[in-house]
Amino acid sequence: MMDKEKVQEFIAKRVAHELSDGDVVNLGIGLPTKVANFVPLGKTIIFQSENGFVGLGPSPSEDSINPYITNAGGIPVTILPGGAFFDSATSFGIIRGGHVNLTVLGALQVDERGNIANYMIPGKMVPGMGGAMDLLSGAKKVIVAMEHTAKGSPKILKECTLPLTAMGEVDLIVTEMCVLEVTPEGLLLREINEEFTLEEILEATEAKLLLPEKILSMQSVVM
Repeated sequence: MMDKEKVQEFIAKRVAHELSDGDVVNLGIGLPTKVANFVPLGKTIIFQSENGFVGLGPSPSEDSINPYITNAGGIPVTILPGGAFFDSATSFGIIRGGHVNLTVLGALQVDERGNIANYMIPGKMVPGMGGAMDLLSGAKKVIVAMEHTAKGSPKILKECTLPLTAMGEVDLIVTEMCVLEVTPEGLLLREINEEFTLEEILEATEAKLLLPEKILSMQSVVM
C-alpha cells in the first residue's frame, strides 16, 4: 500500500496526463501543485499562479529555494524562462476572462452532479475560498485531484453536505483509487488503480458509479 506521499505523487502523475500541449493551467494549493513536477516529455504547459505570475516550474531543490517566488499557498516554487509576474487584477482577469484551459483543485467533497465543496472545513477557521470560485467558473475544464476518502469517510457523495464552492463545474475526479468522469447521467468509472478491487472502490464511494464495459488501468495511462 502506498504511503501519503506516494499517493499524492500517483494522483499528480495521472492528472499530468490530462494536460495538452500549450495549455494554460492553474494549480490549486496542496496536492495539485505537485502536477507541475510530472509534465510528460514533449509537452509545453504554461502554469498560471493566481497570486500573479505565469511560467511556474517544478518544485525547487532545497538549495535553490527563492523565498520571494511562491505559489498562491505561500509554498516556494520556480519560474521558467519566459515567465512573467503581474498584479492580482491581471491574474484574475486571465481567470475570469476564460483564458485558463484547465484548473486542478483539491476538494473536501464532490458529488455525482459535479458539485464541489472545497473551502469550508467543519470546526475550523478558514480564510475563505480564495480564487476557487473564479477558477471553477472561469476555467474551460476542471479536474479535482484528491485522496478518495478522509479518515475512512467517503468524499465522493450523492450530494455534498458542506457549503458549495460551485455547482456542476467539475469535469473529472482523480484519486488514488480511480478516475471518474462527470457525465449528465452520473459518475462514469473510467479507470481503476490495480492496487484496489472494484468492490473496494464502490465501498469507499457513496455516489453511485456508472460501470462501462471496459475499465482501463490507471497504471497503463501513467506509464
